[in-house]
Amino acid sequence: MVDDWQHFLLPYQQAVNELKVKLRGMRKQYQDQAQHSPIEFVTGRVKPVDSIKEKMVRRHVAEDRLEQDMQDIAGVRIMCQFVEDIYEVVDLLRERSDMNILEERDYISNVKPSGYRSYHIVIEYPVQLITGEKRILAEIQIRTLAMNFWATIEHSLNYKYQGEFPSDLSARLKRAAEAAFKLDNEMSEIREEIQEAQNLFSYSKNSDWSDKSTNPIDNNEK
Repeated sequence: MVDDWQHFLLPYQQAVNELKVKLRGMRKQYQDQAQHSPIEFVTGRVKPVDSIKEKMVRRHVAEDRLEQDMQDIAGVRIMCQFVEDIYEVVDLLRERSDMNILEERDYISNVKPSGYRSYHIVIEYPVQLITGEKRILAEIQIRTLAMNFWATIEHSLNYKYQGEFPSDLSARLKRAAEAAFKLDNEMSEIREEIQEAQNLFSYSKNSDWSDKSTNPIDNNEK
């Protein structure tokens, strides 16, 4: 029995915090080398207790099997600009020695019937506690900004309809998912042009803000 949820979830929160720092660090390494980063930004969360309990009932997860059978109590989401970036991030994660990949689910090549697209990786991640090492499960979702926009809307509607969407709404959502993926494909077609423009913009911005010592407004920036 989970008598103290705060105590139970503490290692999961630690894992999310550490993973966010590490993944954001990867992005900064690309920036330091003036290279395009496949990671646009990173978010993370620990599943709320009410959501855990609801999923335990829905998926028939026994409380004494919670740590083994629920893979997404700790969740990290990596946003990418381009579909190609997603697979580059996947390759980067496969090469890391600080996590063990247990499962991969490619919902981009194998899109869900609803239209949902994303790449999911379930990892085993070691957290160092004062009582010793604890290995926990965490889920990493990797998707483009367009995929994330659609998934966020669909997730909100799912709470309203409890997964039982009206047929017309379901059809609209599926068309919207296809439109979002078409946008991703169009952006991939002009990827080199976009990256060149972003590099020029970044250089210009750095030049504009390079001499903060002469600008009192800039000196107050934090």
